[in-house]
Amino acid sequence: MDIGAFVRAKRPRRLPTVLTHGEVALLLQKLSGTQRLMAALMYGTGMRLMECSRLRVQDVDFGYGQITVRNAKGGKDRAVPLPEKAVEPLREHLLRVRELHQSDLAQGYGEVYLPDALSRKYPNAAKEWRWQYVFPSGRISADPRSGVLRRHHLHENGLQKAVKLAAELAGITKRVGTHTLRHSFATHLLQAGYDIRTVQELLGHADVSTT
Repeated sequence: MDIGAFVRAKRPRRLPTVLTHGEVALLLQKLSGTQRLMAALMYGTGMRLMECSRLRVQDVDFGYGQITVRNAKGGKDRAVPLPEKAVEPLREHLLRVRELHQSDLAQGYGEVYLPDALSRKYPNAAKEWRWQYVFPSGRISADPRSGVLRRHHLHENGLQKAVKLAAELAGITKRVGTHTLRHSFATHLLQAGYDIRTVQELLGHADVSTT
């Protein structure tokens, strides 16, 4: 039976949730510790949740005041500015992470996951400080791919739940998630007069229409 030509219905485009500067400040006040630092970095850099979670120590450059986001969406690297307000909290955080790493090494652990090609090329790199995750998990667990005991990066679900709870505690009625911080970062830059092409590069978008 010929029903004639038809066009697939398009999904309605939804406008992203954007927080005001005041709402971002309220949200961050309701977070603490590592979760607050991660949320502040996501808002201050425009990083995606997994980009922040997977940061390695060598990706943070205090000298140049920037963070390198490796193998981002589309397989590309990009540089984003390191927010000034995050510098000291991040330095202090990394001191604690280094102590944790040294403790792991002393107990015969301290190895981090590396892609196969890198692990073959640099067999000892997995235990080097520069390759460690900036936001490591609180426990050592067996890698399901190899069975090797490692300290993975923090699971992203923890931050997602914390941000939603913080929004409720702050009395923010908008639908808030971790991606809201990225949307707010981009919107606030545009409001401050930054060129949309600059914002596109910071977000890592291949097409300016996405931005």
